[in-house]
Amino acid sequence: MAPRRLPLASPLRPGLLLAGGLALAGSLGVTLLAFAGLIGFSASGPDWRLLQDPYFYQVLRFSLWQALLSSLLAVLPAWPIARALYYLPRLPARRAFLGLCLLYFVMPTLILITGLVALLGHAGLLSPLISHFTGSAWNLYGLGGIVLAHLLLNLPLAVRLLYLQLQAIPASSWQLARQLKLGPRQRLRLIEWPALKGRLWMLLGLVFILCFNSFAIVLALGGGPQSTTLEVAIYQALKYDFNPAEALTLAWAQLLIAGGLFLLVMRRGGSHWLSPDTDTRPPLPRPAPAARLGFQLLYYGSWLLLLLPLGALLPALVRRGLPRVGASELLLPTLLSLALALAAALAATALAYLVLQPLRAARRRGQSGRALLLEWLATHQLVTPAMVLSVGLFILLLPHPGLLRWGLLWVALLNALLVLPFAVQQLKPRLLQFDQQYAPLVTQLKLGGLARWRVEWPFMRPVLAASFALALVLALGDVAIFAIFGDPARPTLPWLIYGYASSYRIAEASLASLLLLLLCALGLWGIGRLQRPAPLAPPAASAHPPPTSGDAPHA
Repeated sequence: MAPRRLPLASPLRPGLLLAGGLALAGSLGVTLLAFAGLIGFSASGPDWRLLQDPYFYQVLRFSLWQALLSSLLAVLPAWPIARALYYLPRLPARRAFLGLCLLYFVMPTLILITGLVALLGHAGLLSPLISHFTGSAWNLYGLGGIVLAHLLLNLPLAVRLLYLQLQAIPASSWQLARQLKLGPRQRLRLIEWPALKGRLWMLLGLVFILCFNSFAIVLALGGGPQSTTLEVAIYQALKYDFNPAEALTLAWAQLLIAGGLFLLVMRRGGSHWLSPDTDTRPPLPRPAPAARLGFQLLYYGSWLLLLLPLGALLPALVRRGLPRVGASELLLPTLLSLALALAAALAATALAYLVLQPLRAARRRGQSGRALLLEWLATHQLVTPAMVLSVGLFILLLPHPGLLRWGLLWVALLNALLVLPFAVQQLKPRLLQFDQQYAPLVTQLKLGGLARWRVEWPFMRPVLAASFALALVLALGDVAIFAIFGDPARPTLPWLIYGYASSYRIAEASLASLLLLLLCALGLWGIGRLQRPAPLAPPAASAHPPPTSGDAPHA
């Protein structure tokens, strides 16, 4: 008699599935309420006449052009740098470099902007040297400064992702290449390129979306109306003109472009970019001396590129004199930033776990289209303009001044929603791996409720802790939400940096930026300590083998 087939996974508890549906509906409802607030205030809805205005197409062209340039310049050089890390595993401080790459991606953009102004601004450290060699005055502001800042923020992400993808190449592929005596070009064409081509397109799309939705960098380094993106145009329409109809039109355009591209990116699979370096040592071919030298130059040049903007914060303190900032002037904003970030991170991690429950159920039933839609809904904040989200909700709450008194609560809530997509992408692979590998055994043993959670918790604990730390670091850098709901008399640390920089107090801004950078570095150190895999023992009693690398979710 043939053995009875077990379902792929045990059904979720109805209460947990209901909670997941309510969490998903709540996160989507906040976005809809924000748009409703703008629509209700403008009465007539979006101003579609803007689509006939040359200004709209100028803003759209610049948004697309700077995002295309930034994504190409960030992703294409990342491939040879990732190859250098892969083929030369004994490079000095390789782990520290990967940690610096992660720090660059999650640190608040205000730190990078302050460092770039101290390094390449009108009175920057390197500005006289550049002007001497170019023969003209160097100007950081404009398209060049925007692309440079986007390059510095996204190149480390691309390097880390491509390096992890190279590490996923099976050792058997390199053994076979050695047996067949494949040359460098053949190995590149037959082994590396098939492993990377899908991820390269996905990575280009992801970086394009991040640059297309960029706000703080374009606002600080744009240098004029000719360097305006859709996100900044939304901000200007709301802050200076207070024209919600125009802001709605721009927001719908941004949402359609970025949302459609994001849907295409998700079809390529997610990226578990926070994964630790596995430090595997497959039998790699030795690079030729010239290639080895090129890899080393790339590696040390990348160190220099990433350290210069951060290192420029220290000379700014010394050259302009150590600022006389009282301890309370930094202590209270730091404590407030940590409290808001802790609340946002806790809420984002809990929401991420809940909103993934309907997606898990859809995956079990083989409903891939439904699962893709649910994932898009769970991460739609990545393409929703933050300014529309905050201003729309603020307008909706204006008739209720009692609710507006809880401004810090709204700051924490909206920050939790904005970092939710990152927490979802961090938790999803581990949850799906549990469903594929251990849920049949859970079903066979008829575990439910608390007993099932006791099985799932050890498996999920490391990634839950790492997701919490990631959300904490990301929420630390908020400026846009605090600008709407916060109290300038009680600033957070990023808002204090913004105030210092806008009043040209570069030394004070550098000191506060270094403190914020230290907090982010401590958060990443915590991620590394927390994200230590604690896998369950392979279920010997189960007749179902663990998923193969071809069936497992992307890691």
